[in-house]
Amino acid sequence: MFTQTLTKRVLGSNLVDLLTGPHGVDRYTELVAPTWTLAEARAKVVAVRRSTPRSVTLTLEPNAVFTDCNSLEAGQHVNLTLEIDGRRRTRCYSPANAQGASLLELTIGLHDGGLVSTYLRTHARPGMIVGLHGAGGDFVLPAQRPRRMLFVSGGSGITPIMSMLRTLQAERFDGEVAVIHYARSAAEACYSSELAAMPGVHVLNVFTREGGAPGPSGNAGPTGHFDADHLAVAMPVPDAVFVCGPPALVDAVRECCPQARSESFVPAAFVIPAGPSGGRVTFTESGVGVIDDGRSLLEQAENAGLSPENGCRMGICHTCTRRVTSGAVRNLTNGAVSTPDDEDVQICVSVPVGDVKLAL
Repeated sequence: MFTQTLTKRVLGSNLVDLLTGPHGVDRYTELVAPTWTLAEARAKVVAVRRSTPRSVTLTLEPNAVFTDCNSLEAGQHVNLTLEIDGRRRTRCYSPANAQGASLLELTIGLHDGGLVSTYLRTHARPGMIVGLHGAGGDFVLPAQRPRRMLFVSGGSGITPIMSMLRTLQAERFDGEVAVIHYARSAAEACYSSELAAMPGVHVLNVFTREGGAPGPSGNAGPTGHFDADHLAVAMPVPDAVFVCGPPALVDAVRECCPQARSESFVPAAFVIPAGPSGGRVTFTESGVGVIDDGRSLLEQAENAGLSPENGCRMGICHTCTRRVTSGAVRNLTNGAVSTPDDEDVQICVSVPVGDVKLAL
């Protein structure tokens, strides 16, 4: 620890900064070890597992910049950045490891047409270096653990649920825990073996394209999608419900359990306005202006040749937040129109309403 602290003090000194200018010390230390940086949070892929046909699991070793600045709770997400064909791409993923683990585990589901998920499913390898930043999110376990907890997940929504379950197992939680996991088929059900082996956890698998999954008694389990019957089989009267998956699953669970805590990593069906507002969008810091074409501010900025930082592109991670200095925008997730000047908005889910000036 003393050696690490001394190293940071030396590398962060004004003299070293002067000697390594204008590029900075990171441009030199990364030649020795790509994750040995003072300013950039990075991680090395130390293991890759492709346990299902439509997913890839990465085990990441974060550098000190990430671990010193982020206290990741079970269920939260991180932004992963990598370079594909010369362009940096950022996506939002939820680690599946238990809270406090030194290594992060990301299981990334393959999305049809998904650039980053397809690239990682095909090309991820040990030794790959990725950017890692922006740990956050409020989809977490309460500090006071409820005694009866139901977890519902669909597809890759299993990852934050696994983080919560592994954390409870590490804590030797002695309350009641039930899990309902929805997958298209048994072959695509991530973590099924580990879930089945968890002591004290009642697991109900539902394969939506393969018929009923075996239940605890060996008989055929329920089929279809979440409803009151599935709830009755898993845990009729839970104290707390956590759901992560496609919007349709989240909506179905919340209809039966209004108190459910939810997270969705699939974009909602955005309600696009009837057409372009006809206004002018001015990116003030770049000196670029365009006529509104009806798309999100993020897409219009990218179409104008700008490269604003972004992550999930669905209004979850807040990486793309920028300040509207003048004008009104509509939020595509809830239809709300924001009119005050000097307001921070998520440009991935905001469209102009008339003339807009954006600090970008």
